[in-house]
Amino acid sequence: MSIYDVFILLGGVGLFLYGMTIMSSGLKNACGDNLRVILGKATKNKLTSILAGIAVTIFVQSSSATDVMVIGFVTSGLMTLGQAIGVIMGANIGTTVTAQITAFNIGAYAPMILFIGAVMNLFLKNRTLKEVGSVILGFGMLFQGITLMKSAIAPLAETAAFRALLTSLENPILTVLFGVAFTALLQSSSSATVIFQAFAMQNIISYKVAVYLIIGAAVGSVTPNLLAGLTANRNGKRCALLNLLFNTFRAILILCLITIFPQLLTFIQSLSPNNVARQIANTHTIFAIIAVLVLAPVSNFIVKLSSRLIPESEEETRRIQDQKLVYLTNTSQIPAAIAMDHAHREVSRMARFAYDNMQNALDCFFEHDAKKGQKAMQGEETVDYLTGAILGKLVELRSLDLSPKHLNKLYRLIQVVDDLERISDHAENIVEYEEQMRTGKASMHDEAIADLKTLSEVTMKSLDVSITVFEQELMDRFNDAEAMEDLVDKTKEQIEAAHIDRMTKKACDPKGGILFTDFCIDMERCSDHAINLAEAVRDTIDN
Repeated sequence: MSIYDVFILLGGVGLFLYGMTIMSSGLKNACGDNLRVILGKATKNKLTSILAGIAVTIFVQSSSATDVMVIGFVTSGLMTLGQAIGVIMGANIGTTVTAQITAFNIGAYAPMILFIGAVMNLFLKNRTLKEVGSVILGFGMLFQGITLMKSAIAPLAETAAFRALLTSLENPILTVLFGVAFTALLQSSSSATVIFQAFAMQNIISYKVAVYLIIGAAVGSVTPNLLAGLTANRNGKRCALLNLLFNTFRAILILCLITIFPQLLTFIQSLSPNNVARQIANTHTIFAIIAVLVLAPVSNFIVKLSSRLIPESEEETRRIQDQKLVYLTNTSQIPAAIAMDHAHREVSRMARFAYDNMQNALDCFFEHDAKKGQKAMQGEETVDYLTGAILGKLVELRSLDLSPKHLNKLYRLIQVVDDLERISDHAENIVEYEEQMRTGKASMHDEAIADLKTLSEVTMKSLDVSITVFEQELMDRFNDAEAMEDLVDKTKEQIEAAHIDRMTKKACDPKGGILFTDFCIDMERCSDHAINLAEAVRDTIDN
């Protein structure tokens, strides 16, 4: 095999991988956010989760892409591990479609497919049609890459070193490990399987060797997901581990199955007796289906195992406890007056979470403390959960026999929950401002930062006073809450005047100037939402 053949082989692999990427990107762009909607909603039970995984993976032509999306959903709390494993199992079936497609020998038509796709992508104005052109273009690249690989690997059969490698692959365990390593290198089980098909079609490897390589490819395909899990939270890491566990169990299951029942391979070969590429594709698909059928009933065990291998941290346990209602757990069995008291306590508890979120966000901004920023974002998730849970319970309370006074208080509590959720949203904004500063997208004069710190300190005092008035229903401190809200407004006016002077003298970065203004607006609105809490108490008592 000459160096020229090596270049052709590498070029074919590169064209195939790039074609897969172009096709996947075109499909995702043409479908818009529909794929995420499918994953986000079609996970009510194990069966729909599996079907969703199959559908999305067929569209994006990459189980890794589907699994990375799943890790993102689990990390953000939009999907549980129990739902995630169903999608992961479905993705394992969906990814076998690529091998089924490439088993068709349509390489001769690849140039025409490339031409049609290029014309559509370059000259059509309609966005959807352009994306369809990208899909066709990627499809053509995929098959042209296979054609190049086939022509390049033919001389491998005459290479002594490669023959020695093939001899070592007669050991099933070594063959599986080679499949794991080869697929991990390519980071795509579809790509690895297509290359194995090409090897088999050139009589470089036997069907039996290809079978063991496919088993290893399933395990090696989880490499991108493990890398994605490194930057995820602990739940995201569990999801990545979940994928590894499932594919490892799948490999063990299939190895045991074909060892005990070798007739299974004979049966698969008989489906396409004269087409080894189709035999490999069918093997890939049948193995995936068998694995899902056998392991789906015990998927909860795999979920529990991943949770044990990555146990809950103290911080995670605390956050889980935070995202639970404490006082509004059972309101149907208690008198209306007591139920309203419990509702007030629950909302007061949420108020302190919102306060802590803002304090953590401000500490993150002024101290450039990434951990405080992470706490603020996690706290935002808690507040979002409590918002939905508390509002749901407050709506249920309307069915009780409430007096006009209690009914008025109920409506005020609903408004307060909305105000607290907005305060927490502003905390999220502050964390994002810090990221812009840290990454160099914006910068501020030292005087500007000092002014913002003064405004933030006044705002936090305003929040604390208003929340205290609300918690303890201290109407004798209502005037203090109003005074603090006025002080926030005056402080904002003063520092904005100084800011305009700095901008006039060009002492501030323009982007930093915009960020300064946005920060001031966030602080003022937090104080506005805070005074609403105190006013809710006043209106409740007055009525």
